[in-house]
Amino acid sequence: IVCQVPLLDMKRFSHLLAGASWMGEYGDPDKPEEWEFIKGFSPYHNVVPASKTPYPKILFTTSTRDDRVHPAHARKMVKRLHENGHGDTTFYYENIEGGHGGAANNTQSAFMSTLAYNFLWQHLSSSAAAEKQ
Repeated sequence: IVCQVPLLDMKRFSHLLAGASWMGEYGDPDKPEEWEFIKGFSPYHNVVPASKTPYPKILFTTSTRDDRVHPAHARKMVKRLHENGHGDTTFYYENIEGGHGGAANNTQSAFMSTLAYNFLWQHLSSSAAAEKQ
């Protein structure tokens, strides 16, 4: 799985950067009756310990300068996954430049694409699986 510039903490999204503008779509997590619904699809709040449900390998990417989805979403999710025993299957990359697209120029964009495709190749391809044997 590759999860790029993700919106994951649905309890706090409305307090970070452009998040308040999405309450019409997702609801207001500060209203208890709406949070009851929202928490059902909040990835950050639905992490299950690895001892109960092992997760597939996942790469999170974000940008320090994303002005729409705060990089804290990816940072916190990676931390929570590690705390729940998924550290061996969780990978993270944060570009210090760029914006919501994760890159500031074509070179960085190419790097981010290569990073994602290489991750997928390493973990999904039959060639990569054969090389590990």
